[in-house]
Formats: sequence, C-alpha cells, structure tokens
Amino acid sequence: MEPVEVGGVTIERATLHNQDEIDRKDVRVGDTVVVERAGDVIPEVVMVIKEKRTGKEKVFKIPEKCPLCNSRVERIGAINFCTGGLSCPAQVKETIKHFASKRAMDIEGLGDKHIEQFVDDSLIKDVADLYYLKKEDLLKLERWAEKSAENLIDAVENSKTPTLQRLIYALGIRQVGERMAHVLAEEFKSIDAIMKADKESLLSIHDIGPETAESIFDFFQEPHNIKVIEKLKKAGIVFPQMEEIKGKLSGKTFLFTGALESFSRDAAKELVERLGGKAASSISKDIDYMVVGKEPGSKYDKALKLGLKILDEDEFKRVVM
Repeated sequence: MEPVEVGGVTIERATLHNQDEIDRKDVRVGDTVVVERAGDVIPEVVMVIKEKRTGKEKVFKIPEKCPLCNSRVERIGAINFCTGGLSCPAQVKETIKHFASKRAMDIEGLGDKHIEQFVDDSLIKDVADLYYLKKEDLLKLERWAEKSAENLIDAVENSKTPTLQRLIYALGIRQVGERMAHVLAEEFKSIDAIMKADKESLLSIHDIGPETAESIFDFFQEPHNIKVIEKLKKAGIVFPQMEEIKGKLSGKTFLFTGALESFSRDAAKELVERLGGKAASSISKDIDYMVVGKEPGSKYDKALKLGLKILDEDEFKRVVM
C-alpha cells in the first residue's frame, strides 16, 4: 500500500490471509482501503472505500499456476500451495534443508548456511543437484578448503542408501511427516508404487485422510517433481524396495494410548512392526488391539464404545514376547 501513518507507525503492507478473505472484503488491486492495527499491533485491512473506485480496479485471484515454476497450485482448506515442491525457486532453500536434515537423508556437515550459499551462487537449483556437486565446484566458493570440500562430497555420497521411510520423508510431500512416511513405506513398499497410486488407493489406507491423499497424489502428478526424482535415480540414489515382513503379529493392528512403563511409545510401535504388525495413530473398528497405559486419553473411551480388544501393559508383553 501507499505508506500511511496509523497510531504513530508507518504502514506499507497488511496481510489479507487468503482468497476467501479477499473475496469477503471485496478488495481489488487499486482500491482505497481503511487500515487499522488489530490489537494496536498487526496491520489489518478493515474495509474498502467503494465510493472512491474509479472503475480501473482489478479483481485479484490467486493464480492456478505458480508464477515462478509454473507448477499447478492446489488449495487445501483456505490455503493455496504450489505443488512444485522439489524444484520451485521460491521453496528451494527450505526444500533442500529439509531433504538434507538428520531425520531425512542425513547429509552430515551440510548446514543451512552452506545450502544458502550453494543456491545463491547458482551451484544447486534442486535437491538432486547435491549429488552432482564436485570438489572443484566447492573450492571456487568462499570459505571452502580442500579438506572441508572432501568431507562434504563424502557425506553426500554416504547418504545415497536411505531407508524407504527416510526417502519418502525427505521428499517433503505436504502432509507427510515421519509417521505418514512410515505408513506409506509399509503399505506400498516402494516409491514407484506410491507414484502409481490413485486417490482411492490412498484413502483406503488407515491413517490417510482426504487432504493427505490429495497432497500425495498431487505431488506425484507434478512433472517438475517427477523430473527431480528421476534425476535422483540417475545420480545413484538407492530407491529401496521393502520386503513383506512375516511375523507373529502379521495382519494385526495395534493402537496405543497412555504412558507405558517398560517402553516408550515409539519403542512399542517399532516392536510391533518388527513382528509384522502395524501401529495405527487413530482409532477405528479395524484396530485389533488397544494397548492402554497410565492416564489413557479419549481414545480409550472410544475403544470401549467400539468394543475393541483392550490390553494392559503386561498383556501386551505376553502378546509380543
């Protein structure tokens, strides 16, 4: 906006939150508006002074294509997102930081400042470019010596054999955190299988709701993302194929609520999964066993209503040991 003083502070911009808010207030490019500081702090567009319209104002709509990478824009709830996550210039630094992080591809020694330097110097443009870096490229940059360059190249090379769960998580698919990455790995066994899945297949999986299914499906429909995945394969990244785990708990689904004394929640889930079972995060009639610890939450009451099989910690131990 043209600068205006409000309560002793010069205001030049104010958020309009999302398209719904823009439409509700009928704010157009070129409008004269009333601005106040909500709570005497946050600048807010209160209303449009429609009497001052000249007829030259333009209705604003969030674009259907990202203005930077031309990927399709998807809407989840009231928010619009670019689907070109792996290659969009506006997202590239944060995408690479996530990809290289300890719980994703775990590229040791690759800090945020390094990533920002590489992107700013046009050395990398997407996550796959990390695997095409050469020592000579690094030595041309400020603050890089022979040993530090060699160490990073080695760390990048050592990250080429991730678990399937880590690889899925590293891709930065919206709505897919570590737990959902694990669910996808267990259900589909490979990246290629996830890429081929339709929305109905995704929705049929316990723990995957409509928004998550939409995000996963849309991510793998975006050509930019597919190109980066192919680029990762050509760079030598191992795209693992999980084998079906056969064990005493195969076909059984467990849900945990409350605190266990002998296990952390994550350790108990890992034990179930090592024995071929599944650990759910939300309640449904498909749960075979509800394991109840101290101070169980509302899931316990729902389990009673559904008539699920309830196990205390000792009973759980007898099942898994």
